[in-house]
Amino acid sequence: MAVNLIAQFGGLLFFIIWIFYTTNDFLLKNNFNINKMKITFLDASTVDAGDINLDCIREHGDLIIHSTTSNNETLQRVIDSEIIITNKVVIDKPIIEASKKLKLIVVSATGYNNIDVEAAKTNNVTVCNVVDYSTPIVAQHTISLILNLCGQTYKYLNEKSLWPSSPIFTRLDHRVTEISGKTLGIVGVGNIGSKVGEIAESMGMKIQVLARDGSKGLTHQEWPRLDHYSFFETSDIITLHCPLTDSNKHLINNESLSIMKNSSYLINTSRGDLIDENALAIALTNKKIAGAAVDVLSEEPPPSDHCLINESTPNILVSPHIAWISVESRERLVKGVCNNIKSFINKSPINQVN
Repeated sequence: MAVNLIAQFGGLLFFIIWIFYTTNDFLLKNNFNINKMKITFLDASTVDAGDINLDCIREHGDLIIHSTTSNNETLQRVIDSEIIITNKVVIDKPIIEASKKLKLIVVSATGYNNIDVEAAKTNNVTVCNVVDYSTPIVAQHTISLILNLCGQTYKYLNEKSLWPSSPIFTRLDHRVTEISGKTLGIVGVGNIGSKVGEIAESMGMKIQVLARDGSKGLTHQEWPRLDHYSFFETSDIITLHCPLTDSNKHLINNESLSIMKNSSYLINTSRGDLIDENALAIALTNKKIAGAAVDVLSEEPPPSDHCLINESTPNILVSPHIAWISVESRERLVKGVCNNIKSFINKSPINQVN
């Protein structure tokens, strides 16, 4: 009888072990994580306006979504998180040191100056960003700004009520110029700058690039590299596509603006602090250049009295940092966030910046 009991117990034990392993194998194969990580998205409204599916993030953990997060709310919201997703919310050294469970910070953007990457490295926290998700739409927006300025479209559209009183069939109030044959000066020929140049070239523009250290290995070596003075002096339109660094802050300043043609236009879809905004406002007011279009400012959102959104500043187009926001771009961004999390969990992080 004892032998039978032992045999029955052994069979039961074997059955329990078999159930455990087969169930565990099923869960793993179907992406179920028994011990799911806590993932906190601090500013999801910067990516999702109700039109983007975030389920791929949920596959990797328990996702807590906050539409926005103030500086005073950050620590409380991430203190127990293992993964943080942030676009613009600052994650500084005190927050990193206080978040003992934190393993990964995913920046839902390319720029990561809101993260103390050194503190993260010291505390064994991986920081990853997402790259190359917005190239098509930023290039598209840049070209649209160029066309708006050269065609003076924005002025005519805002003055549609004046057409009925025109003494002729059209209106010739604003000077329209063609882009074909004009010289486009590009600052920064990475993915976006190169795409802008390719589109502009297909429309008949001549392309030249501001020379800088380390630019020899970049694409489109057929485009002339000019020194600072020659670049600003000869470009009909200048468009900025470089990252912001200590060395190029206020690249556009009184000096560079004074070199530019009176008929030239300036475009910025990169970083606000590349431009000395007060100097640009003065140059526009004094008609030192013909116009400018910016999608980024040094402070976002800007104060209501910002010099470039002031009605008294002429010939300026300002879009509210929308160059990147196409549905397709934001879908690629979320996919990039998911891939960063998945790769980290698989112990092979990608796009790591620290």
